[in-house]
Amino acid sequence: MASRIKAINAYMPDIKLGKRAELNDLVEFIARSTGLNESTIRQVLIELRDTVVFFNLRGQPVQLEGLGTYTPTIDLEGAINVGHRADTYIKGHLNAAGAFKGDIMRRENIGKSGDDLVAIWNADHPDDPVT
Repeated sequence: MASRIKAINAYMPDIKLGKRAELNDLVEFIARSTGLNESTIRQVLIELRDTVVFFNLRGQPVQLEGLGTYTPTIDLEGAINVGHRADTYIKGHLNAAGAFKGDIMRRENIGKSGDDLVAIWNADHPDDPVT
């Protein structure tokens, strides 16, 4: 007997991720777009990272307009982590009609409910249905 979560995860739409953009990729892209020196861009990005850490270590969230908010968190064992909430600018641009150029796996299941995905699972796996 399969779990509901297993069935939904197997059939829900998903983004096929490409190669991760690293710091060098960002630096080169920004340099081409702005004409700024790559070493200056690299230094600013590293300083930005260190600045977020500085304020988060003091318990202060950091809001970067257009990027999002970085908020320090703590778990039950006392480990400090950081949560990131993307800015609405990013979310809005990602969801603009026709803007996304990546590959979406199981695109045909966009808009279907969890119950719909479970029904597909049950039809495809009669020997291991979700109950």
